[in-house]
Amino acid sequence: MIAFVRDLVAAAALLFVACATAAPDPRTAAAAELGASGKLRAAINFGNPVLATRAADGEPRGVSVDLAREAGRRLGLPVELVTFNSAGNVVEAIKAGKVDLAFVAIDPVRAADMEYTAPYVIIEGAYLVRTASPVTRNDEVDRTGTRVAVGKGSAYDLFLTRELKSATLVRAPTSPEVVDFFLANNLDVAAGVKQQLEADAKRVGAVRLLPGRFMVIEQAMGVPKGRSAAQAWLSNFIEEMKSSGFVADALHRHGVEGAIVAPPRAGQ
Repeated sequence: MIAFVRDLVAAAALLFVACATAAPDPRTAAAAELGASGKLRAAINFGNPVLATRAADGEPRGVSVDLAREAGRRLGLPVELVTFNSAGNVVEAIKAGKVDLAFVAIDPVRAADMEYTAPYVIIEGAYLVRTASPVTRNDEVDRTGTRVAVGKGSAYDLFLTRELKSATLVRAPTSPEVVDFFLANNLDVAAGVKQQLEADAKRVGAVRLLPGRFMVIEQAMGVPKGRSAAQAWLSNFIEEMKSSGFVADALHRHGVEGAIVAPPRAGQ
């Protein structure tokens, strides 16, 4: 009987070791995937002012910066902020393995190269026209002869490429340049994130935003395709950041208006 109990205990111990080996700690696995270079390289996109801007001293600030630093702290990884001026360049950096983490709009085209979390912020895409433009509604934009300025590779570019049937897209180098590009090239409509267009309208004058929105943009964290442990850990991380008030506090602290915290992931 004693020998039987001893053998049973030994078998249980071996089973425990086998299970522990087969199922590594999620945080450790995520840190290994995200910190292969010895640090967490986070892409920060200044092309979307909801996510990031430059402080007076030139340093990046914003909800995406705060989330990157908090993720790095929890994973025990030093964070390197790699800055970009357009979402298109961020996606290219992810594809090339130059960054480990990105903050981008969810889009099916990008999903070919990226794993997403659920969204943490929801923002709106809007149209801007000259004050004298005859266009007054969003559904009047998609007409033959209408030329729409959009940031190359942005979520708005990807969406409108699929959705517009008659209007023509004309791509500016980056989203922050859209309004100036629209004016310089005498285009009919500018498309972009609502907050950026509102700021540009105050800056340039003689333009107006069309009422409402043409799309809802879900901003998520993304990692290179195949980094499933990182995606799983970040998915749980982002749900906690939403439910704890971290995201809402960051939006408020950085003076972001018009963006809302995304609802909890289904099943949360």
